[in-house]
Amino acid sequence: METTRQKHQRIGANDPVSPGGELLAELLKIPLVYSLRGFFGYILQKHGGGLLLPPSYVPVMMSGLGSQMTFMERVQNLLCVLYFDFWFPKFNEKRWNRFYSEVLGRPVTFLELMGKADMWLIRSYWDLEFPRPLLPNFDFIGGLHCKPAKPLPQEMEDFVQSSGEEGVVVFSLGSMISNLTEERANVIASAFAQLPQKVLWRFEGKEPDMLGSNTRLYKWIPQNDLLGHPKTKAFITHGGANGVFEAIYHGIPMVGIPLFGDQLDNIVYMKAKGAAVKLNLKTMSSADLLNALKTVINDPSYKENAMTLSRIHHDQPMKPLDRAVFWIEYVMRHKGAKHLRVAAHDLTWYQYHSLDVIGFLLACVAITTYLIMKCCLLVYRYVLGAGKKKKRD
Repeated sequence: METTRQKHQRIGANDPVSPGGELLAELLKIPLVYSLRGFFGYILQKHGGGLLLPPSYVPVMMSGLGSQMTFMERVQNLLCVLYFDFWFPKFNEKRWNRFYSEVLGRPVTFLELMGKADMWLIRSYWDLEFPRPLLPNFDFIGGLHCKPAKPLPQEMEDFVQSSGEEGVVVFSLGSMISNLTEERANVIASAFAQLPQKVLWRFEGKEPDMLGSNTRLYKWIPQNDLLGHPKTKAFITHGGANGVFEAIYHGIPMVGIPLFGDQLDNIVYMKAKGAAVKLNLKTMSSADLLNALKTVINDPSYKENAMTLSRIHHDQPMKPLDRAVFWIEYVMRHKGAKHLRVAAHDLTWYQYHSLDVIGFLLACVAITTYLIMKCCLLVYRYVLGAGKKKKRD
């Protein structure tokens, strides 16, 4: 029996943050599926995908704002939108336009090829995102990597079980941050030493002088399995999308220490949903970290909110990974998905904003007003002339 890949045509898959996939898809004349998450997601979804993102309630990436914005926050968000709208065309776009045009032998733009993408699979979901408009060829697949926890290595399981009723705290700043300054490491270790919980800390480098007996350092930890362990009480994270979704999947409240990229937004979103406390790595003290951990562990609302998000994540008609596979195979079956592609890609900027229609209507109003005024003036002159003639007679 033929598999889907054998039966149907080839397909291109790419993260638009790394240009080139759209050019290859154009050269090979194959459908293109995008998958993305991160800082450039907002810019590319809007300019390349044609997605409508109203600044009145859709926060711009890296703005640090939620969906419930005050007046001044809406002003800030709009200014961010204008900044990105004017800044993005200068971000290497001209260079890519020239390169793509040279390769294809005809004038073409980076955004034009990006607009031909058949499907955009966004690595997020409504448990993390705030509600916003989507197009038919956009879908969320956040948490596609999440899965039930597996048993821990025996040594690690013994350490976790030794925590008793107090449970454990899991701390990781991801794979991209392996070392901390000695001063910051000691600030963190000092806070951990004052906890009644045991701490599993993914850490590389010199062991902190303030390390407590309740803290165990690991160069690598099975993060998903730890977050799914019944004794885990809190997760200290830099706010990477993978870790945040694993915490949501297992219903674990967070202390967020964002460092760069989309991490700030992820933690701000979790804080707005009542499932996280946000700290600044450079300025936080041991007391700040200790108080944040005590808050998310001892205040039951954080665990309840995390479990609410977990139920939202699990309450889907199909798993995120299955949905991603379905849409990829859907595009393959139909040799693309142009019937889902919004017509905005075929409009110029002034047509998209209806400036030509508005200009036409204003011209009609102006011409009509002019004609009415002209007729009134002629009638007035006629009546005035008739009156003068009657007086002379």
